[in-house]
Amino acid sequence: MSNFCRQIKLPSSLIRRLKHRSSNSMLSGRRSFTTTEGHRPSLVHKRSLDILHDPWFNKGTAFSMTERDRLDLRGLLPPTVMSPEMQIERFMVDLKRLEVNARDGPSDPYALAKWRILNRLHDRNETMYYKVLINNIEEYAPIVYTPTVGLVCQNYSGLFRRPRGMYFSAADRGEMMSMVYNWPAEQVDMIVVTDGSRILGLGDLGVQGIGIAIGKLDLYVAAAGINPQRVLPVMIDVGTNNEKLLKDPLYLGLQEHRLDGDEYLAVIDEFMEAVFTRWPHVIVQFEDFQSKWAFKLLQRYRSTYRMFNDDVQGTAGVAIAGLLGAVRAQGKPMIDFPKQKIVVAGAGSAGIGVVNAARKTMARMLGNNESAFDSAGSQFWVVDAEGLITEARDNIDPDALPFARKVKEIDRQGLREGASLAEVVKQVKPDVLLGLSAVGGLFSKEVLEALKDSTSTRPAIFAMSNPTKNAECTPEEAFSIVGDNVIFASGSPFKDVDLGNGHIGHCNQGNNMYLFPGIGLGTLLSGSRIISDGMLQAAAECLAAYMTEEEVLKGMIYPSISSIRDITKEVAAAVVREAIEEDLAEGYRGIDARELCKLNQEELATFVEDNMWDPDYPTLVYKQD
Repeated sequence: MSNFCRQIKLPSSLIRRLKHRSSNSMLSGRRSFTTTEGHRPSLVHKRSLDILHDPWFNKGTAFSMTERDRLDLRGLLPPTVMSPEMQIERFMVDLKRLEVNARDGPSDPYALAKWRILNRLHDRNETMYYKVLINNIEEYAPIVYTPTVGLVCQNYSGLFRRPRGMYFSAADRGEMMSMVYNWPAEQVDMIVVTDGSRILGLGDLGVQGIGIAIGKLDLYVAAAGINPQRVLPVMIDVGTNNEKLLKDPLYLGLQEHRLDGDEYLAVIDEFMEAVFTRWPHVIVQFEDFQSKWAFKLLQRYRSTYRMFNDDVQGTAGVAIAGLLGAVRAQGKPMIDFPKQKIVVAGAGSAGIGVVNAARKTMARMLGNNESAFDSAGSQFWVVDAEGLITEARDNIDPDALPFARKVKEIDRQGLREGASLAEVVKQVKPDVLLGLSAVGGLFSKEVLEALKDSTSTRPAIFAMSNPTKNAECTPEEAFSIVGDNVIFASGSPFKDVDLGNGHIGHCNQGNNMYLFPGIGLGTLLSGSRIISDGMLQAAAECLAAYMTEEEVLKGMIYPSISSIRDITKEVAAAVVREAIEEDLAEGYRGIDARELCKLNQEELATFVEDNMWDPDYPTLVYKQD
């Protein structure tokens, strides 16, 4: 990136505005972002039990005696006033005691029990919920999101207790413009929307897919400090092709087959027009749409609305960061990335999204011209369920066509149309084997044995499919078959492998959580009109550079999730800088692009951090309507 933003001292007027600016939610006066001067009182229009039953304002036993008198709470709570820290300690003790009563999770036998307990806390005290989540992010991110969220979505009709988010359905056609005003927030910064058609690797879960949007927004709040009163999970229910759900009398969604074609597009178009009419500056993240629609909707809306598709662009960005990290782990500079030979297993929205992004990254490093783009394309071999994709294939997917190998070329390599993954790995001898297939165990012993002949001294295996059972291989299989020197990354969390003699095989989780919160926050704070390829590229490169040289040489290519707030701050700052360079930034809440441009790197990081919401109880003052 260029030094477009001049490195000069911050003007005193802007310093004052950064320090004293406080933005109140139009809902009822709750402060939206932390400021250096501490909390200002928040005005509320309810008292007594109404306050205790409102998770946005309820503090439980942490209400001071003054507030109890002011809000008519005296006598409605036990007499002891507890600090937030004491509340959390009490909750954690209770959680550890209760979670053992139910063994019903996949890899973690208590996962769903933990989710239930955390969800009940979310229902009654939102501030405390996010404080617990942030303080224990490494332990609870896999509970509120992948892999446990997949189990939650599969069972959502039975788990549903309290409505969260909004539901737009095919039955609501013609009504969506008025429906958006049913949501009580006058300002929404972030929407995560799904149609439930491809939830993780679990397929069509219909309306139950709302769980994925809820979990994703929990991470936006915890990692990026997006104010929880300004997020909105959305389910667009256009039916389901899941026959089990169609016959289930307890299913909560439309029990009819999915809309398709123009009828489907009309529903999504109406939704997008409605939400951007009410909230012109909202950011919409598309989540878990089937491949058939993921690319089409992204291309349809991305130049008009502030939106992105996390499965296509977020997954690609995290994979790019990991691929660049793998180059560093091989002891080479990142600029050598265009020399990597990469075999890709999976040609769905995630697989093609990663390959497209990786090709653009290589081309950018090679000079960003047509010749560079062609050269970069020759570094990929894409294999789907029918085998190696070549130009000889009939009815080839248009999205995969740019990566179809030429017949003459593969003949020279001893390959053919439809060659198996093991055959391709054996002949290509790749530096990287990248799995985005959603097929558990696809990297069989035969495939991994073939990778041992890689021309790289340190081949990389990316088993990126979620949830855990869909991972292409386990880290134990990778290290035991390919060797101790392999670089391993996965989409779901695995434990490190003890290789003996004091050596550890690091299991890097290529979690989208590293990027999407920073992309959303950076877009919000820059005021960018769209989310450009350059902004996404800046996010990926920032993540790749986050690890130290010592760490990557040990095979650690992704940082610890425990650092997610700091990672997100850095990624968001990189996104803001790129938006300014591309002349897309329009500023944020009174701070225009010219003022943002004057911030140096440290000041920009401070600006981002100052605008991240923290879960602290505000002082509440009652004001009658």
